[in-house]
Amino acid sequence: MNYFREGFVWLNDPLNWTNPGGLLDRLGEHLLISLWAVLLGCAIGWPLGIWLGHRGRGGGAIVTIANLTLAIPTLALLTILPLTPLGFGKPPVVVALAVFAVPPLLANAYTGLRQIDPETRDAAKGMGLSGGQLLRQVELPLSVPYLAAGLRTAAVQVVATAALAAFVNGGGLGEIISAGFGVGMSNGGGGQIVAGGIVVALLALLVEALLAAVQRLVTPPALRGARRRPTTAAAPAG
Repeated sequence: MNYFREGFVWLNDPLNWTNPGGLLDRLGEHLLISLWAVLLGCAIGWPLGIWLGHRGRGGGAIVTIANLTLAIPTLALLTILPLTPLGFGKPPVVVALAVFAVPPLLANAYTGLRQIDPETRDAAKGMGLSGGQLLRQVELPLSVPYLAAGLRTAAVQVVATAALAAFVNGGGLGEIISAGFGVGMSNGGGGQIVAGGIVVALLALLVEALLAAVQRLVTPPALRGARRRPTTAAAPAG
């Protein structure tokens, strides 16, 4: 419990927030890394999931393969990527985190399009809508809650995992924790480690709360109760 007390004391010191390389600097790096990783994951997972969901063929196998990436240890991927032309720093971290963001984004995009009632599609086709018009005017609007659920899961996973960026000199809040280990548990480092862990956890909870509100906002009131169960099931656990 002393470490927790030291952690709160460390957080209450304004210099630990404002000094160069302090919490504010590391928080900005953490958010930037997470943002780029989620955007890269969206650029890959959403188009592929939407295309497979629209076609209705081959999606199950692709989603299964994508989910297998969750079995890859994050630290192992972060260790391997810096040995590639990406080098050390933020680029390999963004790529590694994007790999873990893709499965929930892809799975929810695919599920969102496939859960649409076939009669709705038939009615739209009967009105003369082409394949592209069906996708833009019917399928995508109805699948928005599922897309939001995938984004929520991916963002929370990325924010929580981005602390490992410190192992490859990638910056972020993990640098606070890593510096605490360098100081030593008996020299006040324990409090710094706990402080860094608290900030990462609170940030992940804040992102979860904000995106949960966004997901609720984009879900029509009549569908919130009906879609809560399948939307949650479509998103892999964070």
